Amino acid sequence: MPKITVVGAGNVGASAALYAAEAELGDVTLIDIVEGVAKGKALDLLEAGPVRGYDSMVEGSGDIRSVKDSDLIIVTAGLARKPGMSRLDLLKANADIIRGVAEAIRDHAPKAFVIMVTNPLDVMTYLTFRITGFPRQRVIGMAGVLDSTRFRTFLAQEIGVSVEEVHAMVLGGHGDTMVPLVRYSTVSGIPVEKFITKERLAEIVQRTREGGAEIVKLLQTGSAFYAPAASAVQMAEAILRDKKRLLPVAAHLEGEYGLRDLYLGVPAILGARGLEKIVELELTPDEKAALANSAEEVRKGIADLELAPAAR
Repeated sequence: MPKITVVGAGNVGASAALYAAEAELGDVTLIDIVEGVAKGKALDLLEAGPVRGYDSMVEGSGDIRSVKDSDLIIVTAGLARKPGMSRLDLLKANADIIRGVAEAIRDHAPKAFVIMVTNPLDVMTYLTFRITGFPRQRVIGMAGVLDSTRFRTFLAQEIGVSVEEVHAMVLGGHGDTMVPLVRYSTVSGIPVEKFITKERLAEIVQRTREGGAEIVKLLQTGSAFYAPAASAVQMAEAILRDKKRLLPVAAHLEGEYGLRDLYLGVPAILGARGLEKIVELELTPDEKAALANSAEEVRKGIADLELAPAAR
């Protein structure tokens, strides 16, 4: 069976391990710097198998070298933003963590696919790409799937239909500058504009942009974890089972959408080769401007990493 490793045994990581085990995508290793947490949650998940009906092996470790020989790695390790912490503070703190993780992946799991969940997501995915030296097909970020599922949820609630009937697309960076594409959002192929007024759609778009912050405010301590974990595992399943899913993911752009050498959310086909194809959509001038603005925010984050220039 494939080996799936989840780095970080917090709420997102533990939930991802559960969803991967329930889907029987492979055997799961949960890694956390607090060894007892990883081992305890892994044992708990293993013992849930007979009840939930899954037969995946789940084990925990406090040693990052346990990524060895992984087929796919989901990275959730990192700090959540705390009161008084600036974006730059969070970026630098998590960059220190992700550097160590990426080096371990490079050295011990050289053939793995990597799905990044740690924030700021687009920048952390770029950092991992640079440190591992892996091809872009094997290093992708989970952002658009989560943003799109929030958008789909809000649209379905507003229209009064099953979420299964709603399809939506969100591009750009994972944050306030994301670009929900209303024109490409449908209910069983019918544009959502047929069901919702322009003004109400604008409100739903804004709620989507603030989806993570809305949950943080409600929880007061902590942030979303069920939906982010489910989104990462959907991407993992598309790769491990060669599903050829068309999903919005953070991908390394090499000229697509007129952008180069940064990670940004775009539609892509995920299959056995990882990122198999980036799909370029026709965008309106306003959508292009919004995507460019989102890209600029990501570039600022990459600049804050103070990396050496990328090899050409």
